[in-house]
Amino acid sequence: MWLEVLLGITIPLVGTTLGAACVFFMRKDLGRNVQRALTGFASGVMVAASIWSLLIPAMNLSEQSFGENLKKLTFLPAFVGFWIGILFLLLLDRLIPHLHMYAEKAEGPKSKARRDTMLLLAVTLHNIPEGMTIGVVYAGLLSGSQEITAGAALALSIGMALQNFPEGAIISMPLHAEGKSKGRGFLDGVLSGAVEPVAALLTALFASIAVPAMPYLLAFAAGAMFYAVVEELIPEMSAGEHSNIGVVMFAVGFTLMMALDVALG
Repeated sequence: MWLEVLLGITIPLVGTTLGAACVFFMRKDLGRNVQRALTGFASGVMVAASIWSLLIPAMNLSEQSFGENLKKLTFLPAFVGFWIGILFLLLLDRLIPHLHMYAEKAEGPKSKARRDTMLLLAVTLHNIPEGMTIGVVYAGLLSGSQEITAGAALALSIGMALQNFPEGAIISMPLHAEGKSKGRGFLDGVLSGAVEPVAALLTALFASIAVPAMPYLLAFAAGAMFYAVVEELIPEMSAGEHSNIGVVMFAVGFTLMMALDVALG
C-alpha cells in the first residue's frame, strides 16, 4: 500500500517537470492569453478536486460516524474544516505577503534577480497546501476509509499533475527569458514543485494517526485550495481583455477533473 502512496504523491511532480520542460521546446515566453488559459484550467481542476475529492468524501465520512439521529449535522465537520483551511491560508498571506506583486514592480538587473527569487518562492509556497491535499487523501486511503478509493486518490493525483503543468512552464520560461540558461530554468521549475510530494508525505504520516479527524482534514485541504484559487488564480485568469479565455478553460479543467474523479472513483 505504501508503494502505491509514494507513487501517487509523486505524480503531481511529474506534471511540474513536464511543464518546466517546455523551456526546451518553446522559443519565446508564454503569451498573456496562454498564461490566462493555463491559469483558468488550473483553477477549474482545483475547484473540482476540492468538491469531489475532498468536501463530498468529508461529509460522507461524517454521515457514517454521526448516525441517523444527527444526520442533518453531517455538514458540520466539513464546514469547520473548510473555514480552518481558509483562515490558515489567510494567516500565511499575512505572514508572507504577495511576493509576486513585489516581483512585478522590480526593475533593473538586481531587481530582476530579486523578482526571479520571489516568483520561485511564491510558487513553492503555493504548492505546500496542494501537497497537503494529496497527503490527506492518501492518508484516508491508508486508513481503509470506504469513501476514499484508490481510483479517487489517483484521479486527484492526475488532476494535480494537470494543474501543475502550467505552473512549471510559468516558472521555467520567464526565468529563461530573463537570461538564465534553459537548464537552470528547467531545474528551478522542477524544484518549485519538489516541495509538494514532501508536504504530501508528511501530511499522510500525520493524518494517518488522526483518522477520526479525517473529515476535518479533508475539508481543511479543500478550504486551503479554494483560498488559493480565489485569491491568486481567478484574478490572474480574468485580468485584462479576453478574460473569457480563462473562464472557458476553467470550465474545461473543472469538467475534466470531475470526469476523472467519477470515472476512476
